[in-house]
Amino acid sequence: MTVPTLPTVLVFAGVDPSGGAGIAADMVAIAAQGAHALPVITALTVQDNDRVFAVEPVAPELLRRQAQALIDKMAIHAVKIGIPGSAANAAVIAQLIGQLRQTRPDLPVVLDPVLASGHGDVLSRDDAVLALAPLLPVTSVIVPNGPEAAALGGASRLLAQGCGHVLVTGGHGEGETVVNRWFDAVGGEREWRWPRLPGAFHGSGCTLASAIAARLAQGVPMQDALDGAQSYCHAALSHAYAIAPGQLMPQRFIQ
Repeated sequence: MTVPTLPTVLVFAGVDPSGGAGIAADMVAIAAQGAHALPVITALTVQDNDRVFAVEPVAPELLRRQAQALIDKMAIHAVKIGIPGSAANAAVIAQLIGQLRQTRPDLPVVLDPVLASGHGDVLSRDDAVLALAPLLPVTSVIVPNGPEAAALGGASRLLAQGCGHVLVTGGHGEGETVVNRWFDAVGGEREWRWPRLPGAFHGSGCTLASAIAARLAQGVPMQDALDGAQSYCHAALSHAYAIAPGQLMPQRFIQ
């Protein structure tokens, strides 16, 4: 009997006890695309579906050991990065990606630069912008929302720092339409427009970035991966549900 195999996504992210963002969101979104998540914990958090009350980064050496055990045994087809938790953890993640690229130079890396929760609560022990610096040169595609892109200096600066592609999402804007804008390192641009949905959503950025990573892990070309992942994310938000007052949970089991 032939045993089926799935492409893997090595995921670096924090634990959200509400189950709406972080590793929990990543694992479901990746599975919904037909890939398998390999979750490496970067931080423990105290949060609900609206607020982050505390962040406790994992020790950098423990982070390295989690990932190395997987790298030593399994083929890695893509990497997705959420909060590193600390500048030291970001440096370790960048080193691990460099190691992986010694044998697979084209390994896709998707970075969701989560600088704060939707309520504005900080998600890193260090300066969140500075903590991301080691990760930008190894990033294939970064997926900031509008405020995050502004804090990081805009798409042009991100491209100049080594990101291959930038997808700036418009969910934090206003108006009846959400506009997501893609920029690449050779001057290419494209826009996607989506009807703005009512309410606020917990973990929408995790959902989108993980869906992109899972599609890239399967060898889908970048533009097609961005297109399909956005369609999936919009459907997940369209079918969101509540577990408490406040932000809704995306229904990530939709394919």
